Amino acid sequence: MQSNNSKTYELVLTALFAAIIVVMAVTPLGFIPLVVINATTIHIPVILGAIFLGPKKGAFLGGVFGLTSFLKSTLTPASLSAFVFSPVIAVSTLSPEGLAATLAVVFKSLFIAFVPRILIGVVPYFVYVGIKRVVSSEKKAIYGTIINVVASFIIGFGVYAFIGKMFTQTPHIVSAIVGIIIGAIAFSLIEYLFMNKDAKALGFITAGIAGAMTNTLLVMGSIFVLYKEPYSQAVGVAADALLAMIGGVISFNGVIEAIVAAVIVYLVGIVLDKIRPAGAYADKDLKIKQVSESTLGKQMAQ
Repeated sequence: MQSNNSKTYELVLTALFAAIIVVMAVTPLGFIPLVVINATTIHIPVILGAIFLGPKKGAFLGGVFGLTSFLKSTLTPASLSAFVFSPVIAVSTLSPEGLAATLAVVFKSLFIAFVPRILIGVVPYFVYVGIKRVVSSEKKAIYGTIINVVASFIIGFGVYAFIGKMFTQTPHIVSAIVGIIIGAIAFSLIEYLFMNKDAKALGFITAGIAGAMTNTLLVMGSIFVLYKEPYSQAVGVAADALLAMIGGVISFNGVIEAIVAAVIVYLVGIVLDKIRPAGAYADKDLKIKQVSESTLGKQMAQ
């Protein structure tokens, strides 16, 4: 049973994260200007909520994020592609014929607006818990290093893509070398924290990357599957070139946002973790399982 203090803490933190999401959605605070891109940060409170409050409240916060996308795209559409997040705009823009076609359009836009965002509040929790269990395993060094390699590659690739986009005249080999150097530095730093200082660092960093990439991959992937033709017309790209454009968005915007999320989730996470340990629900489940096994063993002994 949860104590009243624990319930109050969860309620306050959930309300705080929800308020932050709304404020970010209606102000420029939801984006960090990085010269060649405005990196989205609205998903970060959802990721943190998932890690510290569990997947249910994380999914709720993801739903709040999805609702802000739906309302913003409906009330103040910023582009011709706003229909992908708003069934109202989709119906008026695409003019589907018949009830079945109309319902299909409504479902597609609601799916893109809500499902990827809800999953942002679920995936990071299980990623963090998985990393936490890896850290406590006998093969901590092996598994942790493998995960660190993947995270550091993403960071290095993001730097490579950023330099290539910002300095268009820079030779690819130079961008690649800088990306490799930054990736190696990131690997060394994370490995040092993981092995010697804060083993949870790897969990926070990986969960941040996983949450951001969940958003980018599912939103852009859903757009390609559900709205390929109308979206390509809205953004002025040939339908057969849309996949390449989406790949570019994922490999550049998605990776940069994943790096930003990893850094912020780690910095905020280590502070919140001092108040209440991250992944607390997994610990409770583990304790319940251990008690149950112990009780069962005693009963069998009798």
